[in-house]
Amino acid sequence: MKLFVVGANHHTTPLEWREKLAIAPADLPGLRERFAGLPGMRELLVLNTCNRVELYGVAETETAIDSLAVAYCESQGITTADFAGIRHEALDAEAVRHLVTVASGLDSQMLGENEIFGQVKEAYAAAQAAGTAGPVLNRVFQKAFQSAKYVRTHTAINEGQVSTANVAVELALTIFGDLRNARVLAVGAGEIGEKTIRAFQSRGAHHLTVSSRTLNRAMELASQLGANALPFEHLAAQLSEYDIIAAATSAPGAVITVDMVRQAMRARPAAPLFLIDLALPRDIDPTAAGLDNVYLYNLDDLAMIAEENRLARVAEVEKAEAIIAERTATVWHGLTARGLG
Repeated sequence: MKLFVVGANHHTTPLEWREKLAIAPADLPGLRERFAGLPGMRELLVLNTCNRVELYGVAETETAIDSLAVAYCESQGITTADFAGIRHEALDAEAVRHLVTVASGLDSQMLGENEIFGQVKEAYAAAQAAGTAGPVLNRVFQKAFQSAKYVRTHTAINEGQVSTANVAVELALTIFGDLRNARVLAVGAGEIGEKTIRAFQSRGAHHLTVSSRTLNRAMELASQLGANALPFEHLAAQLSEYDIIAAATSAPGAVITVDMVRQAMRARPAAPLFLIDLALPRDIDPTAAGLDNVYLYNLDDLAMIAEENRLARVAEVEKAEAIIAERTATVWHGLTARGLG
């Protein structure tokens, strides 16, 4: 029996490839069931985020793990040769270490970010509900959550700008200087959109608007924040009215096209437009960055900016890694005592 993780993440995979690798939310339940039913697959969990798609599980043989990778490639319409160039894999104790590192926020683009912990918990809950998480994954993930909490409590890795929302706002401050008069539009009323607009609000932005493909959700969030709601179908016509646009929808493709941005800039040629694309697949056509006075940043751009924050906390990373190594050894010893490995 082999405990494993196989997948790809931001370390080896550029943004345009992560778009191809990401599993559409509507497809996830069916694919989880399909993958879990492969010959030799005993347990399975799918972690699917903006920066990683990772398949955790227990398999009878390494051949079963390779078959899982082939099935995943088929589901995403990519070749196994392409996947081999970006694929990462860890077995047994190293798989435990990787999971704890991910849940702790040490493997994130934004070092110490909090969102990943919730995303791992959601993936585990979904696998439990689907019946694809068995005794081994149950123990490994529960211990990983305990270890991740310990790391966050006993180190300072999550201090500073550890979310895309905070980094985006700090970047906006460098462009506009003062956000009190900036008109901010959040496209997408999910968790990321809400955190982003709250971050702008905390830095003094007053003119806030929320737009969503679901108008009721936009109105609900706008009411909570004291903001305005913009019907999604009015987005193209009113884009020029905003200085800062943060997009974070779950749409399968761009919701803000280069033609929409070009039209908006005709109405505001002398005023800069700051676009923040926090979605995967991307919400904003990347060619919009070539337009005059348009500043477009995506997830990878923000991560590069946040790297300065990572370098300032090298000592905390080392402390966290030492804790993870100790916790991994304890978890793996418990599993081998129960006959795994």
